[in-house]
Amino acid sequence: MPAGVTWGTYIKFFTAAMLSMMAGSQVVHMYYRPLDDLEEYIKKEQELVKKQVVKE
Repeated sequence: MPAGVTWGTYIKFFTAAMLSMMAGSQVVHMYYRPLDDLEEYIKKEQELVKKQVVKE
């Protein structure tokens, strides 16, 4: 038995931990929207790389 607990307790803890992580990730993506400006960020970085290549 892992960590000296019964399999039932281990599975309950594992399930609660996974659901908690999934819910937290979903909340972050719903409220902070980290991927909304991803395309703009990629375009900006591509332009910077092109400018650096032209200078070299």
